[in-house]
Amino acid sequence: MLLSLWNHDLQAQLALAESQVNAARARAAAASLRADQARRDAARISYLHKRDLSSEESVDQARTEAEAQARECRAARADIEVQKASRSLAEAQLAKTRLMAPFDGIVAEVIGEKGEYLTPSPPGVATPPAVDLISVKCFYVSAPIDEIDSSRLKPGLETRIHIDAFGERRFPGRLRRIAPYVLEVEKQARTVEVEVDFVRDQDESLQRPGYSADVEIVLARRSGVLRIPTEALEEGGQVLVLKGGLLAERKVKTGLSNWEWTEVTNGLAEGDQIVLSLDREGVRAGVPAMAENQR
Repeated sequence: MLLSLWNHDLQAQLALAESQVNAARARAAAASLRADQARRDAARISYLHKRDLSSEESVDQARTEAEAQARECRAARADIEVQKASRSLAEAQLAKTRLMAPFDGIVAEVIGEKGEYLTPSPPGVATPPAVDLISVKCFYVSAPIDEIDSSRLKPGLETRIHIDAFGERRFPGRLRRIAPYVLEVEKQARTVEVEVDFVRDQDESLQRPGYSADVEIVLARRSGVLRIPTEALEEGGQVLVLKGGLLAERKVKTGLSNWEWTEVTNGLAEGDQIVLSLDREGVRAGVPAMAENQR
């Protein structure tokens, strides 16, 4: 149990309901004994009547009494079920005052202390949780994907997980879920939420709830291709090439791409020198330049 509201009155009602169940059981047991006795008496008087040792009236009275006691017994047993239902109602009302943990975990935060009053927030304002319970048995990464890219996704795709707390380290993952709806948040792009599992148990054991992460979903792989850093690609699919001591724009055709690398299918050859520092002042086509370093 994580927390309990004041419920002394409901505990008293439950105790009362429990005692009423016990009382009903006792009444049913007594009624059952009387019914058995009445049935035996009726059988004896009927036996005597067959030998002309009792009157017809006494037989009728005995049989009527036996039937009445049998019905009293059934009514007493039915009353047990009525009292059980009352007890169940009292238990349900008491349960409303208790917050039970739905899973084993760690209590990360408790809002409020014993004796304080909890009041709901006004309409439109989120009410803070009374208890923040965290499970550390299973970790996954939840991330938004632009709706434009969501149609190419399917569960089982390979992913790479980058968690800020681990620097440049990448963790292999697997796409496990794609939300069946699009999120539309004011002043934000429309996105689809995806969930990614860690592939290796040892990687999962290093995580903490709430870590920030980036997820890269691998849609395809190609080897033995010409590639350039994605940061070198200008809008419109152009790059600046250093040739003869001058910078020149060159249109290129691209293939696969991610945040780091972009495949070039036409327009460049292996060994061409391209500009990476596009944000430097004065870097433009036609100006003289020289290479500082090569990647």
